[in-house]
Order: sequence, then C-alpha cells, then structure tokens
Amino acid sequence: MRCPWCQSTEDKVVDSRVADEGESIRRRRECMNCHRRFTTYERLEDAPLWVIKRSGAKEPFDTAKLTRGIMAATKNSSVSDEQVDRIVQEIKGALKSAGKEVNYSQIGIEVLERLKETDEVAYLRFASVYKNFRDRKDFEHEVGLLLKGAPHDGKQ
Repeated sequence: MRCPWCQSTEDKVVDSRVADEGESIRRRRECMNCHRRFTTYERLEDAPLWVIKRSGAKEPFDTAKLTRGIMAATKNSSVSDEQVDRIVQEIKGALKSAGKEVNYSQIGIEVLERLKETDEVAYLRFASVYKNFRDRKDFEHEVGLLLKGAPHDGKQ
C-alpha cells in the first residue's frame, strides 16, 4: 500500500475494524516514512459468474442486461423500480449460490418465478419472449398454467 502523501510503501497497521456490516475490514495505517496516517479497506473480490448461452458460448453475467429485461416486462405496470432491483438482487444471489457457471435457462426460470409472484402480466410478457411464443395458443397455454397455479414448466 502506498502512502497517499509521500508514496512510500512502508507502513504499519495501527487499528483494524469490521466495516460495512461485515462486508469489509477498515485498517488505519501509519506511514513509516512521513508518519502520517491513512485508512484502507479490504473487501472480498467477487468471483465472476459466467452464463452458458444457447450456442454453448460463455459470457460474463450482466446485471444491467437482466435489469433491462425485467424492466421491459414490467413497463407500464405497478411494479416499482425498487421491486425490480430487489428481484435482480434475489436472482443474482440464487445464481451465485448455484456456482461459477449458470445455464441461460436458469436465469429465465428465476425471472419467471419472481415475476409470477409479483405481476402476472409482466410474467406473461417475459414468458412470451423467453419461451419464444409463436401464436395465440402459446399464450393460452401459459395463461392456463398461470390460472391453475401450476409451477413453471421450463419449456421454451
């Protein structure tokens, strides 16, 4: 760690405390050269999450892409931006607990499960894109499942 004042790399830790509700460690350091004090934080680096696409290619998980998809499905609905943020965080947590790589279908199923609980119209909008609906019968089938309260079937 370089001193912000003299750029020396020699320092000593004079105090360490848990910060950010246990998400990081705050360290007070004293420069051995100029004797000024400064603060550093240590945080655990997130391991990247990879998505295996339909083609078999891998790409990094993109939170913004997930958010855009859910926002498109919930446009002009009663679902708030805060609810969308909560859904995105829940999905990210579920995917990270599944491992370093997730199949694209896992993401779609997670979104559908949460939208089904939040807003049925948003659920149908997302399902129509995710499952690649071709005609009215696809919508009718999905509405039938929704009305029966049947679990998501994972078909695309």
